[in-house]
Amino acid sequence: MKSILKLMLVLACFFASTFIVLKLTGILSIEAIESWLQFAQSLNTFLVALVVITLLFLDLFVAVPTLTLVLLAGYFLGPLAGSFSAIIGMLLAGLAGYWISFYFGDVLLNKLLKTQTERASAVSTFKARGPVIILLSRASPILPEVSACMAGLTKMPFKAFIFYWLLSIVPYAIIAAYAGSASTLENPKPAIYAAIGLTGFFWTSWWIFRRTTSKKIKTLSM
Repeated sequence: MKSILKLMLVLACFFASTFIVLKLTGILSIEAIESWLQFAQSLNTFLVALVVITLLFLDLFVAVPTLTLVLLAGYFLGPLAGSFSAIIGMLLAGLAGYWISFYFGDVLLNKLLKTQTERASAVSTFKARGPVIILLSRASPILPEVSACMAGLTKMPFKAFIFYWLLSIVPYAIIAAYAGSASTLENPKPAIYAAIGLTGFFWTSWWIFRRTTSKKIKTLSM
């Protein structure tokens, strides 16, 4: 378990550093994103979808407020186009994270985990818990990118990864985009309720997962 936590911590620190930098510079603040979408809407609706897809794809490299962006996608594009754009963007980010890590992740794996035993432990642990980690990755702003990279790094079968990744992002995008489309400046309650509901669901599910996993580890060690 220590091996996989070590890998995930390094990846999380990398993504967190980009979030801090962008937060300080204000380049990808919520206000900036909203102004970009407003400008894009004044030119062409398809341009709004392109901005949403691009920003969600870039979430792999720089931390983007994903939930807020999907809500805004629904607000500017409507429930169908908004959810479709969000799904495409998150799918591209997941695919890029998986394949980049699949082909180049061995460098990080060998550098951080010196022995074959540690590397084998990390791979076997993620194979056992990876599906749940991917499904619940939306509990944290950084965890989705980490889980996609871990899937590629540990050579999770692509069919399994894409199945769990889609199962994670499709309902999430549909719910958030619909809530965004139902919201207005005068009545932002649908977006607020969706944000609270989605965050609460994933956090609760993640807490249950961690608690269950900890109990199993204690039982096996006794």
